[in-house]
Amino acid sequence: MATYLDSVPLSGIIRIRDLMYTIKDPYRLDQGDLSFDAPASVKEAMVRAIADNRTHYVQTAGILPLLQLLADKLRSRNQIPVSGPDEVMVTTGGIHAIFMVCQALLEPGDEIVVPDPTWPPTVSNILAAHGVPVRCPIHEGIGWRYDLDELAATITLRTRAIYINSPHNPTGGVLSRQDLEQIAAVAARHNLWIISDEAYEDVIFDGEEHVSIASLPGLYERTVPIYTFSKSYAMTGLRLGYTACWNRALRDRMKKVLFLTASNIASVVQYGGVGALEGPQDIVEEFRIELEARRALFYNGVRELNGVFSGAPPKGAFYAFLKIDPSWRPDEESDDPAVRGSISWQMVEHLVRHGRIGCVPGVDFGPAGEGYVRFCFARDRKELQGALESMKALLALSRLAGERAL
Repeated sequence: MATYLDSVPLSGIIRIRDLMYTIKDPYRLDQGDLSFDAPASVKEAMVRAIADNRTHYVQTAGILPLLQLLADKLRSRNQIPVSGPDEVMVTTGGIHAIFMVCQALLEPGDEIVVPDPTWPPTVSNILAAHGVPVRCPIHEGIGWRYDLDELAATITLRTRAIYINSPHNPTGGVLSRQDLEQIAAVAARHNLWIISDEAYEDVIFDGEEHVSIASLPGLYERTVPIYTFSKSYAMTGLRLGYTACWNRALRDRMKKVLFLTASNIASVVQYGGVGALEGPQDIVEEFRIELEARRALFYNGVRELNGVFSGAPPKGAFYAFLKIDPSWRPDEESDDPAVRGSISWQMVEHLVRHGRIGCVPGVDFGPAGEGYVRFCFARDRKELQGALESMKALLALSRLAGERAL
């Protein structure tokens, strides 16, 4: 029995997701799922694929029309010098790509530096590959970015790679071009790989710039960039992502993992990806503009919660990572000792059970996330408004109970 998997944690996001299915009329601000529907070009392409009986085995790395479109996109939009479709692989979303590269890259005991806080499946995938995640804090005071001296200090003789995620889940921090150049210098100095998770590349606010680190001179040779159709085209449930790799040996290992875990990605879904890239691209900007409006709606509501939560709106992605007022206490104690030991979990349990509001404890993203809660504001405006009203009423009652106790 593979007992090492007992040490690989399942994200608290899954625990909350399961709990939310037991709640009547919930506000689903827990999952990173947009309320938008996939574009018509995606649905029409999938319907055509079924009508044309595109339901058989296809190439392991992906169908050629999609690989060619992706290679073109990586060159033109991301400025990555991909030489052709043979360097691109299609995956079942970003999480599968991270799994593939960890399995292909790591020897037992190899270390990967990850931000703290970070998306939980990143750490789990490193552990599942017998690697060691090494957390390096990112700091709210500088826009949820690294102190580059701290990052350099995490490097050891066992370090194999640096994992970056910009725009960042859960904080919405965006690494600047200068940040990336300095990270690149650290990687070059220590001969490290870079795994660059760019799932939220199109969700950028306030005039910020998304830069793919593999576009910097000489960096593609040591970088595995990872992308997904989920966030840009509202295709979360279709599970379609992709990655590129210049290094032939690593790419061949990744293809082995791809074959052993999926044989090939669902053919009809891949044709949906073709439809997404060949269809009108203004839908991506329309989604971003609406997400910016929802961000404003949500943070305006948060300001009416009498200081229970604080935090600046994110520069990217679609999450509010909010700090809990340390003086806040629930009006009843949880039966779960683990919940009682974490203000993040106490707040989440309180909001879920008494306010029907799905959210995720910050500590689930790492020790630096303790004291925070993540909300997804990619839901429709009516759902966001309902969650805010429920939160306002519930937290006002909590404050009143606390004052009475004093």
